[in-house]
Amino acid sequence: MKLGVVILAAGASSRMGRPKLLLPWEDTTVVGHLLRQWQTLGTAQVAIVCAATNPALTDELDRLGFPSANRVFNSEPERGMFSSIQCAAGWNGWEPNVTHWTITLGDQPQVRLETLRRLMDFAATHLTSICQPSREGRGRHPVILPGHAFLRLKDSQAANMKEFLGASGCSVDRCEVNDPGLDLDLDEPADYERALALANDQ
Repeated sequence: MKLGVVILAAGASSRMGRPKLLLPWEDTTVVGHLLRQWQTLGTAQVAIVCAATNPALTDELDRLGFPSANRVFNSEPERGMFSSIQCAAGWNGWEPNVTHWTITLGDQPQVRLETLRRLMDFAATHLTSICQPSREGRGRHPVILPGHAFLRLKDSQAANMKEFLGASGCSVDRCEVNDPGLDLDLDEPADYERALALANDQ
């Protein structure tokens, strides 16, 4: 399994009141932490889906040394998260050796590295299935898709990822993980404080 990573980063962060991916996290920013996690895991390629005009994120990616060649631009981010996923699925910049793709939210830095590693190990033994972590029986992000499923996303008529998974015709296998960080997204300032507390408890 050679894993390509899609980090979704085109949201407007309207409820947070400031760009979520630029919030401080450990000794870097949220996006810096996410990049470090996936690089530590030895993935084949990481791409970030950005809004077409987001100079603050562009500046941060430049500061982090993240190559412009691995930035995917969504010209219509107001259409929602699924439009960013479809942009990534239709992007022609993927390395030819990538066999599987993980779609990960840009606002979940509190998910443990061990959780991501366990999900990757699980997917490596379920190569033809869509794999996702679950907590207390509920599916969570990130989701790992084999190539044949990922490429179908581009032309899917589904309204969202959940609908796509239900209609994909692929087996969806879940890896149960007791990681409270899976339950939380950084939507509002209080969520950020809870996420920091979770990370400090790890």
